[in-house]
Amino acid sequence: MAEFKIKLTETNQVKEFVNAAERCEYDINVFYNRFIIDAKSILGVLSLGLNRELTVQCIGEADAQFTDAISKFAVA
Repeated sequence: MAEFKIKLTETNQVKEFVNAAERCEYDINVFYNRFIIDAKSILGVLSLGLNRELTVQCIGEADAQFTDAISKFAVA
């Protein structure tokens, strides 16, 4: 199980993130406070709002293709 901190600031970034998540065979969740959303749901991710620090949790082992795709959204 891998966890990442990301920040999505534009709807295009949300689309790119969800597309990367959809290519994965394992489940991916996005957390903000108490809310848990399926990362493969564009409406779900958009409902969390933009400009927030989100926690991404991969259920299983994250592959290099997914981690490379979301690395540009990483929070330092």
